[in-house]
Amino acid sequence: MKTSDFSFELPEGLIAQFPPERRGESRLMALDRASRTASHHLAAELPRLLEKGTLLVFNNSKVRRARLLGVSERTGARAEFLLLRELPSAPPGFSGESRGRFWEALVQRSKRRRAGSRYIFGGGMGAVLAGGGEERRALVFDGPVDDAWLDIHGRVPLPPYIRRGDTPDDGDRYQTVYAAVTGSAAAPTAGLHFTREILAGLERHGMECAFVTLHVGLGTFLPVRSEHIEGHSMHEEFYTIDDETAARIEKARGEGRKILAVGTTSVRTLESAWDEKTGTLRRGGGATSIFIYPGYTFRAVDMLFTNFHTPRSTLLMLACAFAGRDFILESYAEAVRRGYRFFSYGDAMLIR
Repeated sequence: MKTSDFSFELPEGLIAQFPPERRGESRLMALDRASRTASHHLAAELPRLLEKGTLLVFNNSKVRRARLLGVSERTGARAEFLLLRELPSAPPGFSGESRGRFWEALVQRSKRRRAGSRYIFGGGMGAVLAGGGEERRALVFDGPVDDAWLDIHGRVPLPPYIRRGDTPDDGDRYQTVYAAVTGSAAAPTAGLHFTREILAGLERHGMECAFVTLHVGLGTFLPVRSEHIEGHSMHEEFYTIDDETAARIEKARGEGRKILAVGTTSVRTLESAWDEKTGTLRRGGGATSIFIYPGYTFRAVDMLFTNFHTPRSTLLMLACAFAGRDFILESYAEAVRRGYRFFSYGDAMLIR
């Protein structure tokens, strides 16, 4: 299957550069897979579009202020890094205990950055770049880098198709209202549409909510560069499912109630942890590199709430696996005609 099979034309003006004025006011396209029809709503109308008893599963990962702007100690040139995860041990050529000093980072213009180069960040913190010219490199900091330090010196990691600098508002709007566990390098953006009022409305209408954690990293947002999608390898991302959430999901499935995954990260978590033989979820922490594309048989998820995704992305391929490539691309074309807003700060889609 060719990567080009998942292309579509998108006017640049439909790429959302800012969130809606108020959270929850985005538009919502609802797709019915059985009838292959679409209807049009607002995200706040979601509670009345679902069956009573539906269990919604959210990803409660919190976005880390992981974007760092540094200056080369040698040349004074600016450099940008996106911290992906803390490394448990020193990279080759370095020694010592981690204690927050060793981080894997996505390096802008990585091929130009020489190993051993030293950069200075906010507060005078220095770091040495390790490794070769790959996009993912190790940074060795002089001292511990933790979330408290990043809250002061880091920036909101807005995706590159948002062509503006981050603002104070992004610190709130590029974060779900239920975010609880810090660790993501990008937002689980389907959840950005939900307000406390919408969550309360779901409960009033007889729905149930549960939370898993998957820290968004390269596995979610790295583009597919191979000609054929089968040649793409997903990077590992780490997830956690606690006992209470697992029991609620298993109970809902046993009772024949619908499971609605809010976001592709929730889908990937549930599908990775589901044991088909026992009909149960594996508890605790795990890692997944699952790549879901057309031909995949879903085992744990019945419905999907998601954003409109970038062309040729693994996220679009997952949506096509769920609803069929032709139906999704036809729906995307209709969204373009109707002026829906696309990508992280854009509008939403419900697939039933």
